[in-house]
Amino acid sequence: MKSDDRKRPVLACDLSALDPPRRARRAVLARELHGLRVGIDELPDGYAFRYAADNSTLIKIAEFVSMERLCCPFFEFTIEVSSGAKPMRLRLAGGEDVKQFLASELGIAP
Repeated sequence: MKSDDRKRPVLACDLSALDPPRRARRAVLARELHGLRVGIDELPDGYAFRYAADNSTLIKIAEFVSMERLCCPFFEFTIEVSSGAKPMRLRLAGGEDVKQFLASELGIAP
């Protein structure tokens, strides 16, 4: 085992990290964000999901990340907001294994 491997969280979601109301809210947000997504960018270590630049979507992204980071600590999250009407991006990354996990869970074809 490499020393880097010991520092990485295990690649396993633990929805029990959220109480039932938060699990339900997380599921609603995941569905809403899936429907609001305007594109996907492949990254070397994950994916970036593009969204229209509006405040209500930004709030949903932030709320989703606040819960998802508890149950899936192996993700590295970055919320990118540019000036003007450029799309926002939610980056989920963490390495090749995280990228494969996302592709499998979300049905993203390589």
